[in-house]
Amino acid sequence: MPPRQPRTFLGFDFGMKRIGVATGQDLTFTTTSLEVLPATDGKPDWDVISRLIDTWRPDALIVGIPLSMDGSENDMTHAARRFGNRLRERYHLPVHLIDERLSSREAEQLLATPGKRRSKTGTQRVDAVAAQVILQTWMAEQQARTLVTKGTEQ
Repeated sequence: MPPRQPRTFLGFDFGMKRIGVATGQDLTFTTTSLEVLPATDGKPDWDVISRLIDTWRPDALIVGIPLSMDGSENDMTHAARRFGNRLRERYHLPVHLIDERLSSREAEQLLATPGKRRSKTGTQRVDAVAAQVILQTWMAEQQARTLVTKGTEQ
């Protein structure tokens, strides 16, 4: 049996003004923050997203869904779902949605430098790192499911 080819993913931290993007693959389960795309009222530059899709050739797209802390949905939740649906329609790729609560806070902690105030560039970078956190979380969940499935097959 030939070895399984690694799969590549793009993760998105959706926002009305900015959309963070990260990439990852499941051979080594590593992720990397890529860039922050400008958005106007939640509408991205689709040409830039197309370029990312062409460059990375992902097997699936992962979109963080911002739920309220109590798990309820809000306007941003619905906007992120619409973004995920548009990705699926445009690129004909599987789109997986994942709860992203606290991903931006975790990204801020990862980027924090004690005693330094973050620049505007650093603030925007949080969105790309949040996309990385979202993608890492999704990949860890997939890996855990695979291990559980393999464990029950033995």
